Amino acid sequence: MTKSILVTGGTGKTGRRVAAELRENRVVPRIATRNPTADDHQRFDWKDPTTFTEAFENVRAVYLVAPTDCVDSLAAMKPGLEMARRAGVDRFVLLSASSLEEGGPMMGAVHSWLRDNAPEWAVLRPTWFMQNFSELHHRGPVREESAIYTATGHGRVGFIDAADIAACAVALLTAPEIKNTDYILTGPEAVSYDDVAQILSLHLGRKIVHHSLTIDELAERHRKQGLPDDYAATLAAMDGSIAAGSEDRVTNSVLELTGRAPNSISEFVQKNLKAWSTD
Repeated sequence: MTKSILVTGGTGKTGRRVAAELRENRVVPRIATRNPTADDHQRFDWKDPTTFTEAFENVRAVYLVAPTDCVDSLAAMKPGLEMARRAGVDRFVLLSASSLEEGGPMMGAVHSWLRDNAPEWAVLRPTWFMQNFSELHHRGPVREESAIYTATGHGRVGFIDAADIAACAVALLTAPEIKNTDYILTGPEAVSYDDVAQILSLHLGRKIVHHSLTIDELAERHRKQGLPDDYAATLAAMDGSIAAGSEDRVTNSVLELTGRAPNSISEFVQKNLKAWSTD
């Protein structure tokens, strides 16, 4: 029997794109989710060890997405990772973040575990997603207020399309051999939120304004939107890091892994105009 590829977080932002990309490559994925709703879904929950045995049976590679409801990613994932190794899983591709170094918090600790325990592993460390504008917190203000609110100042980000992250993951999940290393993933250019506002304005035919807030002002905005105080402060501080230049870089990792250049923010906006339609 041919071994399969398990996609954890298989219905999420990158997971569903990884699954679709695998299918395009004629690989049938096993889609792991806490709430299966389709025949090809596999019930899986990092917090429920009773879901591990069936999920990892006859699996050769796993796309790893950490649970989003805790900050100690390794503590949450280690029992499942250990079960995967006992079940014979050899290859792991972890979704982390450009801001998380190996050995650091959250997925950084999982990164270290993979180096110490996995025969074959790769860690994808993407910068900020373009989907933040079309699916997440910037979508509403752009659509309803023609506005973007950040504390990033003139800081630049190499925004990346989640589709490009998925393409990189699939390349690593299916390659005959991989390097045991991590990859910083960016788009083809680093742009500021002022630049993004201009690009949106051009393609939407109406002026989109980037409102530059202080970190404290942004944290308060997050709180008013219902986020807990600590989380609101953390998110706002991340904007402060961008303002200081932490994400002002471009890499060739997408090209290296997939053989094609990543999508630009302008291409992304053109493909997703309906996300900001007011009709």
